[in-house]
Amino acid sequence: MAGQFTSVADATVRLEAAGYLTEPSIATVVFLADRLGKPVLVEGPAGVGKTELAKAVAAAKAAQLIRLQCYEGLDEAKALYEWNYKKQLLRIQADAAEERHRAWDDVRDDIFSHDYLLARPLLQAITGDGPAVLLVDEVDKVDFEFEALLLEVLSDFQVSVPELGTVVATRRPTVVLTSNSTRELSEALKRRCLYLHLDYPSAEREADIVRARAPGVSAALAQQVVRAVRTLRELDLRKPPAVSETLDWAQTLVALGREDLDDEVIAATIGVLCKQSTDVDKGLSALAGHAS
Repeated sequence: MAGQFTSVADATVRLEAAGYLTEPSIATVVFLADRLGKPVLVEGPAGVGKTELAKAVAAAKAAQLIRLQCYEGLDEAKALYEWNYKKQLLRIQADAAEERHRAWDDVRDDIFSHDYLLARPLLQAITGDGPAVLLVDEVDKVDFEFEALLLEVLSDFQVSVPELGTVVATRRPTVVLTSNSTRELSEALKRRCLYLHLDYPSAEREADIVRARAPGVSAALAQQVVRAVRTLRELDLRKPPAVSETLDWAQTLVALGREDLDDEVIAATIGVLCKQSTDVDKGLSALAGHAS
């Protein structure tokens, strides 16, 4: 099934069919964003499924996922568009070789056309003629200047290209912005979005996610894995294990043919969960004697 979600229940069913086990609050925001045509700002710690939610929405709507990965120093050219200067130069050289003495206005109109435009994620999402989900991932990493640009684009879903004029979306994409809350986003951006906060799932829900996403994991092993991971998250680690790392660990144990946990297998596989030497030491200490 594709197209708009018809209800919260429909959103729930389709997201879960796409492999995303959801909660009523999540499905409600997804449905409302789809119905009202508003972006969704999803905040929460790293690794709780913010990016996966956008991917699941795209799959549930049979839409193209267009991802803008944010980072410090991201500029307009990498987010919106830039000109294919090499192709433009080749065209000018070809004209010169053919001794085509044209007025500069004619040359400019030729080389500054859609054929020479390199659309980046924001422009791709606006100009696409099919259903699309625009994922603006880790928006808290960009500066306020870029945030203002993003706000302008998301307000009217149009982009001004000086050489071509204003490009207006004929079909608005579904927009999901994610943030790890490393800085406060502007109130103007927040006003234009529906807000959703995601945290680590409950133990029961995480065990369900493990069993759904890691085939071969028994219910007993899934519960042991989740208990151990939640113990690690309670520690003062530099990087607490994410849900994706819970899944990786469960799959690791299945690959090793293990059906339960003991100190030996924990020590051998702790690197799947902890990615800093100090975290490894703290983790091994906390999980020592962790009963299977």
